[in-house]
Order: sequence, then structure tokens, then C-alpha cells
Amino acid sequence: MGIRTNEGYGASVPGQFVMLRLGDGKNPLLRRPFSIHRLVNRNERIIGIELLYKVVGEGTKILSSCREGDRLDMLGPLGNGFAVADTHDTIFLAGGGIGIAPLLFLSDDLLKKGLNLSRAILFLGGKSKADLLCKEKFAEMGMTVHTTTDDGSEGDQCYVTHPLETAVNRRVPDVIYACGPVAMLKCVAGIAEHYSIPCQISMETTMACGIGVCLGCAVVQQGDKEKFVHVCRDGPVFQSDRIVL
Repeated sequence: MGIRTNEGYGASVPGQFVMLRLGDGKNPLLRRPFSIHRLVNRNERIIGIELLYKVVGEGTKILSSCREGDRLDMLGPLGNGFAVADTHDTIFLAGGGIGIAPLLFLSDDLLKKGLNLSRAILFLGGKSKADLLCKEKFAEMGMTVHTTTDDGSEGDQCYVTHPLETAVNRRVPDVIYACGPVAMLKCVAGIAEHYSIPCQISMETTMACGIGVCLGCAVVQQGDKEKFVHVCRDGPVFQSDRIVL
């Protein structure tokens, strides 16, 4: 879905998100979080954003019924995004299902910074072929795309982290970026730790406010002393070795 926005969204960082109020504001009551999938550029000017979503409940069902000209109550851009260095040569990305959403915006930003994505690999996994989204767009950027599915309907029949680790064994990347279910992120973080690879993960979680008020998206941050941090305010992107998964 493309949404026309004010000019402030032109400063959005890959990994940031928005909170949408859907319907009449009463049903559903709470806003819904969505990663910024891509910026909409017209004549070198950012006029909006794109969202990638899957209908899984009442909120996304309402969103799917929106039509051109409808107005949405949106709060954003929110959170902290991916930290991108223009010195990286080899980049691995890992996306699980709808977790691919922020990685396309990230890839756009990598290209904008002048990085050559011919040495980048996207590892894209899903339950079935229907869950493998946007793979053609990544390939058009020059990126190698490796797909996996749980049912074997496309690519390798395994978890997406299996070919990721195989590739790491052949060539250790400068950085890994990942977004997807917690179980996947935990495995990606373990691979990154084992091979001493910097790794940034974008966490998916339920949140009610998006600004650190409701305290409903708390996760544990590791360090000299463990403490609670919040995905909406301190994330959603974290260094993988700083969060207890």
C-alpha cells in the first residue's frame, strides 16, 4: 500500500516504522505497527511511503479494504533503524516471511550510498512459495537471492538459516541484517556470534503506542547488568549480541 505523507518522511531511516489507526478509532482500539517498506519518490521528492502487510487479523483486514483517497491516522517515522556503513563490501540479508518488509528499504539505501550489491546475498524464507515476497525486486538490484520454504514449494526445503550458515562458511560477510520471527532471529544471532560477524536485527513485536509509553514491548538487553529496553523506542533494530532472544 502506498500512502501519501508530509515531507518529514523523507528523512526516514530503513528499519523505522509507523503506527496506524484503522477503522473508526474504536474497533480496533489500538494502533497497529508497520515497517516502512519503501519511500515513494516523484521527481526527486519524497511524497509518501509504501507498507507491506499480510492480512492476519481484524486490523490488517480493515487496512486491506482501504481505497485510493481514504485517509489514515498515522504516527511516524518511529524508532531507530539500521546503521549502514558505506565501507561494507560483502553483505548478507536474512528475511523471514513478512519480515522482508524493511529489508527492501534498506537495500534501496545501500544502493543510494553507492554500495555494489552484486556481492550481497538475500536469504529469503517462508512457509510456502506464497510467502516469498519481493524477491524479483532484490534480484533487479544485482543481489543474489537464495530462497527456502518449509514445504519445499520453492527453493530449498529447510529453514532460511541453513543456507545462511553454509554461505558464511564459504565467505564471512562484513555484516548481517535480519528481520523475521524471533526463532529465526535467535538462530541468525547465534551464527553471527559464532563467526564474530556484526549483526543487526529488526524485531517484530506487538505494541500499543509506538513511543515507549505503554511499556508493552519490553525485551531484555544484555550487558554488565541486564535491563529492560523497549522495541518501539530503543529499537526496533538492535545489535544482535545486545538482546536476549
